[in-house]
Amino acid sequence: MFPCPGMPFFTPDQVARVCETLEETGDMERLARFLWSLPVGGLDVLDRHESVRRARALVAFHSGNFGQLYQLLQSPGFTRESHLKLQSLWLNAHYREAERLRGRPLGPVEKYRVRKKFPLPRTIWDGEQKTHCFKVGRIFLHFPPSLSLHHLS
Repeated sequence: MFPCPGMPFFTPDQVARVCETLEETGDMERLARFLWSLPVGGLDVLDRHESVRRARALVAFHSGNFGQLYQLLQSPGFTRESHLKLQSLWLNAHYREAERLRGRPLGPVEKYRVRKKFPLPRTIWDGEQKTHCFKVGRIFLHFPPSLSLHHLS
């Protein structure tokens, strides 16, 4: 692989591996410094690597730059393996913005309203709905469905 433009010592694959390593260690400060040290001209080549885009999203989240985070998460090219982590970033960023507006932590109902107002983008969501049926679960604990009822329908 050829070096990145403006970065004669690193190939795009090496940059992607450094991003993955720093992400795994959780050192957001070093990850941010590393990303900021990359030349602007080489970002098009580097953005082909999912780990670089994911690292940029993590840095945007931890620095509070939610506008950039939303823009990155709405761009295509993320695999299913990254969806859970990126969904968490999307929701937590919206929760933080809502908490900042209200001046207090959000309760469960307010978080539900935020999720409804800002649904996950299709780029980080496979369309599968997550539902919470607490009442039905409690009813089945007290009155388990019998096999004879299934034959009636």
